[in-house]
Amino acid sequence: MKVVRLRSLLQIAVLAVAFSTAARASDEKAAAGVSQRDLQAKVDYCETCHGLSARGFIGFHPIPRLAGQPVEYIENELKGFVEHKRENKESPSSTNIMFNVGHVLSPAMIHALATHFHDLNPKPFGGAPKEIVAAGKKLFDDGVPSADVPACGTCHGADAKGNGAFPRLAGQLYPYIVTQLTNWAKERAEENSNIMAPIAHGLTKSQIEAVAAYVSYLE
Repeated sequence: MKVVRLRSLLQIAVLAVAFSTAARASDEKAAAGVSQRDLQAKVDYCETCHGLSARGFIGFHPIPRLAGQPVEYIENELKGFVEHKRENKESPSSTNIMFNVGHVLSPAMIHALATHFHDLNPKPFGGAPKEIVAAGKKLFDDGVPSADVPACGTCHGADAKGNGAFPRLAGQLYPYIVTQLTNWAKERAEENSNIMAPIAHGLTKSQIEAVAAYVSYLE
């Protein structure tokens, strides 16, 4: 029995190495053809709106932080704008801007940009009311069972740094999160929004502000 178990473990290990190697090869292939000069030009363009080091920008409309976001999430969002699966019904102009940005990018450039922004880790802006942070932490950790709202970490990670297609919340702009959760039906129209819609609708205004304040200070 031990021999069989060992053989199974070895087979699993071999498969894991094979998948890992294939994933690295896929990443290298995706990055092929993207020069550092071209990548930097696109990064500079993105940071015109999303702020230095993609930290986010607080203006008339808060523009989200891209720094530290999972590669898969950024790729999905860009593709969503191009395929009209991601729309901002409250601000159609921003949707048009992101469509114009995304539709000219090659898959290799999208991957290179996503990887670049994922690797950034500037300090968060903060600025949210600190007196509601403790309540926000409890909401993040425990959810709201009475409203069928699960703990945020279930999808976004215990450290709020995102997980695959689920975005990083740590360090995200406080007003951006508040706006997104408050106006979910108007802000989001992509396919995956079905997961978040009932959660956003299950939170009160004060709960939204509290959890947004908590994650906005996380690094």
